[in-house]
Amino acid sequence: MDKWNELEIALRAASPALSLRREEPMARHTSFRIGGPARLMALPASPAELEAVCRMAWDLDIRFILIGNGTNLLAPDEGLDALVVKTAGCNAVGRAKETELCADCGAPIARVANLARVAGLSGLEFAGGIPGSVGGAVTMNAGAFGGEMKDVVLETAVLTPAGRRVFSNEEHGFRYRGSALPAGAVVLESRFRLRPWDPAEIGERMAAFAARRRAAQPTDLPSAGSTFKRPPGRYAAELIDKAGLKGLSVGGAAVSTKHAGFVVNTGGATCRDVLELTERIRKRVLETSGVALELEVKVLR
Repeated sequence: MDKWNELEIALRAASPALSLRREEPMARHTSFRIGGPARLMALPASPAELEAVCRMAWDLDIRFILIGNGTNLLAPDEGLDALVVKTAGCNAVGRAKETELCADCGAPIARVANLARVAGLSGLEFAGGIPGSVGGAVTMNAGAFGGEMKDVVLETAVLTPAGRRVFSNEEHGFRYRGSALPAGAVVLESRFRLRPWDPAEIGERMAAFAARRRAAQPTDLPSAGSTFKRPPGRYAAELIDKAGLKGLSVGGAAVSTKHAGFVVNTGGATCRDVLELTERIRKRVLETSGVALELEVKVLR
């Protein structure tokens, strides 16, 4: 019996209701709409199922890759010889205390922001248009419009082979588009500390952010959001635009003509197209501005 059959049998025995898919196309699970098949995909519907899957994979020495909504990912054309664990089913959100919300790792961060608005809690307005899930947003310190996850995360429960551990805000080691959470750690849930505010005013602010996003970003084409991190004191989109790269394309991948900071899938783009295009962008921007751009999109291997 090969290890994949062994893993599938073990997972079904441990969690009979767990959804498992063999050779599942990653293009169905990434906002780029790119990617070949994953050897096995697990879709846990609760943190308990998620924990069972991860522990089983560790016990059997199976490599696994966590994804949420797949909004910041580029998956390889040839697929992934790994267990892909999609956490979107772990999406409960609740009010922990008067000014605190608690959310599972797979909950869309935009949904958490909207529920905070309804509850009259301010602090997450910036996240209303971020398409990712809580686990990814916290791990990468997602941000927009001057706000970041570091400003609102109180604590996060994570799972490692050694067991569960709760990280305080300071222990996250938040930095620009990153954190110091242990490599391979599985975010289970996060708690957010917010502040009371008028729901109508919160809604107005979120609506203004949404209007700015719609006006500036190419929401009509598949992408993985901002392709490059913001260089210190500069803007990647501005550097790409000044390098004359708007509209540059490789296969089905192109630099958006609406926002140069986005690489979009104009139809049939492959992972190879995107990687070749981003390398051309990096090379040209380095030649014209002396700035070495760094990918914000996570490339799965």
